[in-house]
Amino acid sequence: MPAHVDEAFTDLPLRRLADAALTRARELGADHADLRVERIRDQSLALRDARLDGTSNREDVGFAVRVVHDGTWGFASDVAMTPEAAVRVAEAAIEVAKVSRPLSTERVEMAHEPAYGEVTWVSDYDVDPFSVSDRDKVSLLAEWSSGLLAHDIVAHAEASAHAVMENKFYADLAGTTTTQQRVRVNVGLEAVGTDKESGRFDTMRTLAPPVGRGWEHVTGTTYDWAGELDEMPDHLTEKLRAPSVEGGLYDLVIHPSNLFLTIHESIGHATELDRALGYEANYAGTSFATFDKLGSLKYGSDVMNVTGDRNAQHGLSSIGYDDEGVQAQSWDIVREGRLVGYQLDRAMARVKDLGRSNGCAFADSPGHVPIQRMANVSLQPAEAGPSTEELIARVDRGIYIVGDKSWSIDMQRYNFQFTGQRFFRIENGKLAGQLRDVAYQATTTDFWGSLEAVGGPQTYVLGGAFNCGKGQPGQVAAVSHGCPSTLFRSVRILNTQAEAGR
Repeated sequence: MPAHVDEAFTDLPLRRLADAALTRARELGADHADLRVERIRDQSLALRDARLDGTSNREDVGFAVRVVHDGTWGFASDVAMTPEAAVRVAEAAIEVAKVSRPLSTERVEMAHEPAYGEVTWVSDYDVDPFSVSDRDKVSLLAEWSSGLLAHDIVAHAEASAHAVMENKFYADLAGTTTTQQRVRVNVGLEAVGTDKESGRFDTMRTLAPPVGRGWEHVTGTTYDWAGELDEMPDHLTEKLRAPSVEGGLYDLVIHPSNLFLTIHESIGHATELDRALGYEANYAGTSFATFDKLGSLKYGSDVMNVTGDRNAQHGLSSIGYDDEGVQAQSWDIVREGRLVGYQLDRAMARVKDLGRSNGCAFADSPGHVPIQRMANVSLQPAEAGPSTEELIARVDRGIYIVGDKSWSIDMQRYNFQFTGQRFFRIENGKLAGQLRDVAYQATTTDFWGSLEAVGGPQTYVLGGAFNCGKGQPGQVAAVSHGCPSTLFRSVRILNTQAEAGR
């Protein structure tokens, strides 16, 4: 694991910027002020049929000052890394707060957080993805793509690699100064197949999740790439020739590679307190899990235990300290099926007198203000719980679902529909071949209420996504969701072709 922050970031005049901005903000009467300096490196590679289709390399460097002045937020940013610019930005942030004060209907107050002095945090990874040459990355993805294309069933193969290094320096008037670095990678391959007899075509994608790791995730032993790529053509062949599902009620065994997305949409977004209080109503919607239901809402069955955390190893949302200087922590969101907590930043925690923030403030660039963003929200396994095979063995008539694909959920995160990559019929406790055209549909509380069993720790997988969107102007954040394999009883299955009128 790299023990230090990239010198290209630490060589920036971080402390001089902080001293200049915070001193000026204090002189102008700020109740709170923080400075955040960021450098974000972002690279994407795409291949089509083993040939490079496109590359993108971006670096975003800048700083921002955020203040609370007379109970009102103020914010400004710049890219000029000089103390003089920091003073101007602090003055601009104060001016924004003054102009906004007559329009503010609520005074901003922030939940207390201890000062941590000067601290450094680096995420857990071995190989900096930006130290690996583009030639080596393209060569590996081309080799894997060529292996897929060697099979008659595969008409096309697409491959992609996305890597991010995020550096942040934060300092506030209370005395916290953090310097942090985290790395994440997302690599995937998708095969497009055609069946000549039926004229049908379909896709099959790798299940490898995006992770808070370095390039060792691609070339090391953290994921069995060779095994999955070897199996993909056979899975695709079976999928193309599989019968279409008959709609109705089925028991479902759901693999973590599918369930993570259902967690994200029906729990993760629903338990963001700003959303539950209506602050996102104009854009992203509200939540059925309103604040008056805290402690009483029966979210799911008694075996449902969901935590939020900002410190899961290799989690995409994991960090040492958030963008308000709050130390990362873990907490309960759902305990034994009951709603017991929300995701909070310091302002949202104070609005409802919930005590300390749980560290969910994040801005995706130096030009954006921090907003409340999702933690790693995860369904916990059962200690000594069953294996996936044992869960399948409990089902007489059902479907085993693997991998995510399309989804739809309403603006209150209540009525939803999800599909997947692969669907296997379960008959008398055994897998009996693939099915096609499957979607499961439910309300959030009915679905999680039908959860009969969660697998043991051996079935737990940390999935996630790079592209969770929120806010106006829009911001994008990466977030992980862990879960074990799970057994749900009597869930409604739709035939997607029939629903589409085909």
